[in-house]
Amino acid sequence: MSDVNHIAAGIVPRMAGADGDLIANALSFARAHLGMEVAYLARVAGDQLIFEVVIAPGLEDVVDVGRSLPFADTISRQVWLGHLPPMIADIEDYPQMKGLPVLQSIAVRAQVSIPITRPDGSLYGMFCCFDRAPCPTLNSRDLEVLRAFASLSSDQINRRLGVEAAVRAKRLAIEKVLDHQAFDIALQPIKSLRDQSTTGFEALCRFSPTPYRPPNIWFDDAAEAGLQVSLELRVIEAALTLLPRLPDASYLAVNTSPATLASGKIAPLLAGYDGARVVIEITEHAEIGDIDAMLLSIDRLRELGVRIAIDDAGAGYSGLQQIIRLHPDIIKLDMSLTHDVDKDLARRSLASAMVRFAQDTNARVVAEGIETEAELRTLRTIGIEMGQGYHLARPGLAQDVLALPKTA
Repeated sequence: MSDVNHIAAGIVPRMAGADGDLIANALSFARAHLGMEVAYLARVAGDQLIFEVVIAPGLEDVVDVGRSLPFADTISRQVWLGHLPPMIADIEDYPQMKGLPVLQSIAVRAQVSIPITRPDGSLYGMFCCFDRAPCPTLNSRDLEVLRAFASLSSDQINRRLGVEAAVRAKRLAIEKVLDHQAFDIALQPIKSLRDQSTTGFEALCRFSPTPYRPPNIWFDDAAEAGLQVSLELRVIEAALTLLPRLPDASYLAVNTSPATLASGKIAPLLAGYDGARVVIEITEHAEIGDIDAMLLSIDRLRELGVRIAIDDAGAGYSGLQQIIRLHPDIIKLDMSLTHDVDKDLARRSLASAMVRFAQDTNARVVAEGIETEAELRTLRTIGIEMGQGYHLARPGLAQDVLALPKTA
């Protein structure tokens, strides 16, 4: 790495600045170093050069963000094609450029232009500084400085492009799942710890596209692609169709994120179903955004008889404060507290405290992740009424679980 690159890399923390805009600050540093009036990053889109980031104090009427020019008419294109050098101290030294249309609207005399390329070598745009007066003192070190700043900006741009491409791919995959409903509903029984009779079923999603990926990855991708609400609603809708086939005394629990609950779109899905047999589980792993909208949705669901459960209690962001605000009907004890509860006094004490809290707030506790008989006995002893886990019953595809005798 050259001395100039070392210097540029060393000031990256300062370039990021309070607003975190590395490219804007790179342009500011480059402009100040060259002593030029304007610095900009422009993107080539089709036949246009579009100004994305502009540093031009007092010259916003000359060039500003969003302005576009025909790329064929610009100095930048001539540099990209190799018809002009990247550093021009005075454009009048190149008489063949005299009729260039851009010079009629922007009186450029000096310019330094560095192409920004994508990883595949195609042109993304140009990192440039220019002045309306000649700059006879420009030298090779100035060009090296601008290349260093352009390289840092290129790295950030290509990282962003990579993220955007990944999000597009995720969105396409989720859209295919939605278009073809490429998932199945699995059911895991929720049982009474007293006699192990089935009190309810939790609906789980199993995605069918190959290669197999866990459901949480699909839902995370949907959230990143802006399709979280659509995917969760489609899964809830599919799960609700199973409700009439469940044993009459059992309920169906479906999972939702705070964002989907706050959308207000769950209640309409319940039309024609007995809301008293539905439990909406809100995962505590996700932060609540619009708490007021979510509370309104909860009120509407409760008017339909729906019960609200806090899922994974004890493992998420907000702990007891979130439980207090949402006043759940069911508190699902996270498996991190259930695991080895028979051997670990701290876990047992926390679980007991959750039971006492639930009793005081008229809620019921469901313990998740019960894997041994010893865990089951301990949880039953401290007053937990219901549970689920591999020791009680493994989840299975709905068509298989519902083929079991109704008395299960």
